[in-house]
Amino acid sequence: MDLSRRSFFKLVGTTTATASLVGVGACKAPLASGEALRVRYTKEVHTTCTFCGVGCGLICHVRDGVIVNAEGDPGHPINEGTLCSKGASHYNMSYVFDRHGRPQPNPKRLTKPLYRAPGSDKYEEKDWEWALAEIAAKIKDTRDRNFEETATVDGRAVTVNRTKAISWLGSAFCTCEENYLFHKMARAMGVIQIDHCARL
Repeated sequence: MDLSRRSFFKLVGTTTATASLVGVGACKAPLASGEALRVRYTKEVHTTCTFCGVGCGLICHVRDGVIVNAEGDPGHPINEGTLCSKGASHYNMSYVFDRHGRPQPNPKRLTKPLYRAPGSDKYEEKDWEWALAEIAAKIKDTRDRNFEETATVDGRAVTVNRTKAISWLGSAFCTCEENYLFHKMARAMGVIQIDHCARL
């Protein structure tokens, strides 16, 4: 096929324009019937993804207090409707659909603390009160055994009031205010190794 320079640029321009229109949704396929039925008669709730510190916008469709669908918010300035693999799996963390299309709690989602005793080969379910009391007791014991009131700097004793035996990792699932309180609590205990898990 013989192409002149002018014909080549026309062909490239037409192809680019067509690809651009397809990319912005001019040729968008209609919503699949199952997807349309899933969000029918639901309340649309705009929220923020909690997986990391970026703050992507989510639209959750809620029916009878149950999230039946979650997708990116196209009007949100941060993600403009897109979601990473973690954000896209938001809904499936809590619910799965049964064979009739009804949402059911995900059987793989942990809802109770699991404890494995030293030397044991299996986990056992415990209640939250036991788990919190056990964690608090171990933190206090570790802090008491490893607390430093003073350290020697340049040959003189300096007050430090710290423990190097505990470290603190913040959570992107928490709000800024919650992490602020966690940070204050860690500092009050004398913890000096503090980090946050919001890494991309």
